[in-house]
Amino acid sequence: MLAITKRSKPHGQITRGKTAPNRLRQTDIFLAVAYPHLVRAADGLYIDLGYGAYPITTVETLQRLRRLNPLLQVMGVEIDPQRVAEAEPYSQPGLSFRFGGFNLPLESGERVSFIRAFNVLRQYAEAEVTDALDSLNAYLAESGLLIEGTCDPPGRLLTFNLFQKRNGQLERIAFVLAPRLSALTLDFDPRDFQAVLPKNFIHHAEPGGAIDEFFEAWYRAWQSARGRATDVRQIFSATALRLADHYGYGLDRRQLLLKRTFLMLAAKWPERINSD
Repeated sequence: MLAITKRSKPHGQITRGKTAPNRLRQTDIFLAVAYPHLVRAADGLYIDLGYGAYPITTVETLQRLRRLNPLLQVMGVEIDPQRVAEAEPYSQPGLSFRFGGFNLPLESGERVSFIRAFNVLRQYAEAEVTDALDSLNAYLAESGLLIEGTCDPPGRLLTFNLFQKRNGQLERIAFVLAPRLSALTLDFDPRDFQAVLPKNFIHHAEPGGAIDEFFEAWYRAWQSARGRATDVRQIFSATALRLADHYGYGLDRRQLLLKRTFLMLAAKWPERINSD
């Protein structure tokens, strides 16, 4: 039986629905590595909003994060009822699918610990993004995390805003650039990420601006680091530290993040931490 109940009309628009196995793998690994304590302690739902034409990324998230929390409940939410119907055969204990939008289709008593809204908000006008985030914030439990971002079709390059609910408000706590290891070669060009920036940044990467300056700094840091190493993981880590120490960008220096190719930048990115 489909988990579609009579509720208010879902808020939002149908996405193109493109998806692929392992496309959002980096988001699962990020949570497991950066916030394992929150995953283990989660007593609310993990919402995968706008999972697409078929729910492979939602299924994979359940499989990966349940290694940390065997009781984690994952729910895929889609605004296209046909996609919900086609996802139903994938349902299993701990995994469900519902028809809904930014006004999440929760039942009485359900809590939300995590929300992933990936490749969803890029199709909206920039002015509409704030309203969508405010709507999602209403459902998120205190200290809950919201991952909102974009990636290329195979999931080789991912970018996302990381929000946390603090004192009832949704606060951006980091911006993350997450290339898959296979995307990193000696000739890697950080500017490839500009094509997959989230909605709040994609139209603000003008030449000479703060975002353009960051990618130029990243490119120069990569060129400097690759002259001293050949292993791309080592180059990535050295590049990140140079971005912080030489160029003044705030970032998370934890090696467990850097060796898994997560560039977790400070909340004020693209500004430098030493800027006014």
